[in-house]
Amino acid sequence: MLDLKFVRENPDIVKQNIKNKFQDRKLPLVDEVIKFDEEARATQAEADELRANRNKLSKQIGALMAQGRKEEAEEIKAQVNADADRLKLLEEKEADLNAKVTERMMTIPNIIDPSVPIGKDDSENVEIQKYGDPVVPDFEVPYHTDIMQKFDGIDMDAAGKVAGNGFYYLMGDVARLHSAIISYARDFMIDRGFTYCIPPYMIRSNVVTGVMSFDEMDAMMYKIEGEDLYLIGTSEHSMIGKFIDTITPESELPKTLTSYSPCFRKEKGAHGIEERGVYRIHQFEKQEMIVVCKPEDSKMWFDKLWQNTVDFFRTLDIPVRTLECCSGDLADLKVKSIDVEAWSPRQQKYFEVGSCSNLGDAQARRLKIRVQGDDKKKYFAHTLNNTCVAPPRMLIAFLENNLQKDGTVKIPKALQPYMGGKTELSK
Repeated sequence: MLDLKFVRENPDIVKQNIKNKFQDRKLPLVDEVIKFDEEARATQAEADELRANRNKLSKQIGALMAQGRKEEAEEIKAQVNADADRLKLLEEKEADLNAKVTERMMTIPNIIDPSVPIGKDDSENVEIQKYGDPVVPDFEVPYHTDIMQKFDGIDMDAAGKVAGNGFYYLMGDVARLHSAIISYARDFMIDRGFTYCIPPYMIRSNVVTGVMSFDEMDAMMYKIEGEDLYLIGTSEHSMIGKFIDTITPESELPKTLTSYSPCFRKEKGAHGIEERGVYRIHQFEKQEMIVVCKPEDSKMWFDKLWQNTVDFFRTLDIPVRTLECCSGDLADLKVKSIDVEAWSPRQQKYFEVGSCSNLGDAQARRLKIRVQGDDKKKYFAHTLNNTCVAPPRMLIAFLENNLQKDGTVKIPKALQPYMGGKTELSK
């Protein structure tokens, strides 16, 4: 959420940012915010004047009563009562106007970084760099679920009967591989100085609206019926929520945390043939990283975060590339975002396996995550998040890139200790 004062003083900048994100339908919101804000401030000023006058008249009533001038005191009391009725109406009007301002401010997108390329959707994202040489083997690479099934490693039919589409049972060595990747990712991030955390898997609505836009919330979140609780779509939600309504001494920043959690997502909409299997599902697990830092340090941490994911995948012999997300592909709270994509030998193209985002002070402003400097002045922190690894998609990349011609799957050296010393998967 933007600073209201910024919107008030820079409406043209805010409108141009909306245009850059190809969300012209939101342009009227800027003028509405300014209009309702002006009315709210005028209403507050009148209410403040009435309160001040009430205090003044109350003193007069006391003095008149002390002098025995009861009739005059009663006349002033009548004026105070009339003012009280007016004040009640003004307070209700002010609350209504402020609610209208907040509702619209929560929908106006954050100001994107000047370096973000302008584009309508993910088809206009810009490749930054490739890491590792993508290999096309001289044998046919089966679909990822077919590879898993050769190791008796997946059962989607049974999961469909138990929970419906978008769920799976992982079995045997494939299940072990899944857990090994998560454990390795945990230790990888701890070795990079991050504090390990297991967060709550459910969060309240005020945290949900603090960490994401309404559109994201509707498309992603599962609500617990009869409770003010939602299942998390990623541990970033509860990890950032950990700092809600806090004031952290500047000397204690940055806060660098890495977290494990299951994730739950609606995944609305139709998806292509390549997004079946375990590519786009309702339940998965993930190792995440988040940073809470000073505003001047967020760019540096942004570059460190996405580099962590690149380095992690390269230790497992998986070629990756980084993509700069264009303006139209950025969620409303994001200032800047980079996707990490892994190479698919079967498709002979890259696909997304992680996303790194700088939210600026948008989440901090919504959740009141503040920092106190040495001068005792308070300001909003910057928050960032990034996927280290989400094994369902990682399993696709891992199996395809480490599949051998004889049908075995090579286990890279870094992962072998987490697989009981195994060097390969074989039926």
